[in-house]
Amino acid sequence: MIIYPSLQKGATIGVTAPSSGVPDVLHGIMRQACERMEQRGYKIHCGETVWTQEKAKAAKATKRAAEWMAMMQDEDIDAIIPPWGGQLLIEILEEIEFEKIEPKWVLGYSDTSVLLLAMTLTTGIATAHGTNLIDLRGEEMDATTAMWEQVLATETGGTITQHSSPYYQREWQHENLSPHVFHLTEETKWKTISGEEVHIEGRLLGGCIDMIRHLIGTSFGRVEEFREKHCPQDSFIWYFENCEMLTTDLRRSLVQMKLAGWFNHCAGILFGRSSANQPIDGYIVEDVYQELMDELHVPIVYDIDCGHVPPQLTLINGAFAEVKVKDKKGVIIQHFRP
Repeated sequence: MIIYPSLQKGATIGVTAPSSGVPDVLHGIMRQACERMEQRGYKIHCGETVWTQEKAKAAKATKRAAEWMAMMQDEDIDAIIPPWGGQLLIEILEEIEFEKIEPKWVLGYSDTSVLLLAMTLTTGIATAHGTNLIDLRGEEMDATTAMWEQVLATETGGTITQHSSPYYQREWQHENLSPHVFHLTEETKWKTISGEEVHIEGRLLGGCIDMIRHLIGTSFGRVEEFREKHCPQDSFIWYFENCEMLTTDLRRSLVQMKLAGWFNHCAGILFGRSSANQPIDGYIVEDVYQELMDELHVPIVYDIDCGHVPPQLTLINGAFAEVKVKDKKGVIIQHFRP
């Protein structure tokens, strides 16, 4: 059984940094993001870790974990959205008492996805892979990003539909902000390795593959145990996005996941757009995807709206999803099925 939190307008958002905080020079855009959220009707409560950053982390692991735990147990805080990801979130996992947290949404991506996946696998509480708080600082939100509110407001038993974006951002232009932060100029095309239409059903699990691969072999990455306890009749749809890995590193990570049993009961795999995926000796990312499809005999969809090349969908770890791809366009229907 999966537990789904629910978020309403006027909710209090806790902002803490389980990975990286915001350095002094960027405090201005962080305050702007908080102000935008308040203008949209939310209350914002920032922890101390948000405003500090040294040696690739916001603070010591014990402090980051304690602040996150405090917000998860605080009845006055309804959801948590970190400012962004980082590099060393995995340090805090052994400091967290997951059995003592209250069900509430945690939303983010990049390094935050380590916490999201670990939390869902460990507790059965659904988590939300989507926008970071810092990317909500614009006057507006593009239609794809803006769906985070509707998704997180969906009640248990409800259904929410998201469509592939019309356009995506090729590169970041931090000095040339648009009204919704991003510069969406390139036509979005969801692709399938088979070249055919795809229709997949299963429970969603995933995140930034650079980061979540490190859960393999730990007590926080027990995928089969999660399935047996929470959704024994269902297959999985895995979604991944690659932040920094070359094609060979991506391949190694996927093979490790396969050998660890993560792809048992797999119905299909989705890959987000990436500015990484650099080829090695002519070994391109489509080769990686083709080999994976040949080995697992499941559909592979790529260049979806997920990850470091915005905008992105809000994907719920634990939700039962239908994924449909036709003519380079995609639809993801998420059912908040317990």
